[in-house]
Amino acid sequence: MFDEYGDLITVEELCEMLAIGKNAAYELLGSGTIKAFRIKRVWKIPKKSVVDYVIEKSRL
Repeated sequence: MFDEYGDLITVEELCEMLAIGKNAAYELLGSGTIKAFRIKRVWKIPKKSVVDYVIEKSRL
């Protein structure tokens, strides 16, 4: 799942992966729904966090 992406993804890549807008992406990140961290002002999002989120939400 999501093999074309690296281990750490950007907010833009998160938007592509989930087909959502930036506001929705920042909401997911800010609330901690998708586990990620920031270095200064740049979000670092582990691909595994996105995969885990998709699996949890789709109840697979």
